[in-house]
Amino acid sequence: VLMCFGDKLEEEQIKQVEFVQRRELLSFPRFGILNFLPNFTKFFLRKRWDEFLQMRREQTDVLLPLIRSRRRIVESGDSEKKDYVQSYVDTLLDLELPEEKRKLNEDEIVSLCSEFLNAGTDTTATALEWIMANLVKNPEIQERLHDEIKSVIGEEEEEIEEEEMKKMPYLKAVVLEGLRRHPPGHLLLPHRVSEDAELGGYKVPKKGTINFNVAEIGRDPGVWEEPMEFKPERFVGEGEEAAVDITGSRGIKMMPFGAGRRICPGIGLAMLHLEYYVANMVKEFEWKEVEGEEVDLTEKMEFTVVMKHPLKARAVPRRRRHIVNAMAF
Repeated sequence: VLMCFGDKLEEEQIKQVEFVQRRELLSFPRFGILNFLPNFTKFFLRKRWDEFLQMRREQTDVLLPLIRSRRRIVESGDSEKKDYVQSYVDTLLDLELPEEKRKLNEDEIVSLCSEFLNAGTDTTATALEWIMANLVKNPEIQERLHDEIKSVIGEEEEEIEEEEMKKMPYLKAVVLEGLRRHPPGHLLLPHRVSEDAELGGYKVPKKGTINFNVAEIGRDPGVWEEPMEFKPERFVGEGEEAAVDITGSRGIKMMPFGAGRRICPGIGLAMLHLEYYVANMVKEFEWKEVEGEEVDLTEKMEFTVVMKHPLKARAVPRRRRHIVNAMAF
């Protein structure tokens, strides 16, 4: 929220933003069909359209005042002060559409802010839960990661910093394996073909809609050895799998963030967040299964593909000064 709007909000405001955004995510399966045949569904699914438009109005009522507040700051000249931090909204207010030679309207900015908030939180939180679930389920992997962390920063340092994470190849391998085995989005956003093409022996007509099954690409047994196993070591060393480029610029073996010009612009931030959270959580706590609660890796489709049974784990402090009995995601 701070990155989006540039201001620290009151707790009640943050709860309102969280509510409207979470509701939008959970409603995605119900309202997704409205995108494909709008003229047809506006007649035959009128009630569903009314529900969607009401949800949109309530979302706008929460986000638009924050956008307008930021606009007033920019227009007042306060954005020139030294302590001013540029936000995502600032860039949108300044953006001009070259073909139409106009600025974005408020409705468009609300939509873009909504995308920014959901893409920057839900996908990362989902990926983090899957990674931690596999670390709980595979304590030997968790211990190897902890050993690497200790070897880089020692026992007493309070918090792992970004520069230190660059010296932790196994940490990155754990995150990459989590994204390969459990990409938050199993499908990319639909793409439209600009001209007739042929792909894998199939003819794809101009203006045809296509999609890519990201999950199955990362689980292809023709590419990955034991693809359904969680094995971070596949990304360590000199082997073929270790050289995988997740941006897709040197061949595509996994693409949790998409590939090419339309790759997720938040890839760098997402990787940083995931490595940071995983490293600091494993540094401070040993994560174990709750007695009688075996970790279940069954998937469930929401906006992202989440754990059908949310992770429950015991967080055992690695240092005596911490007292934590249990923690659930």
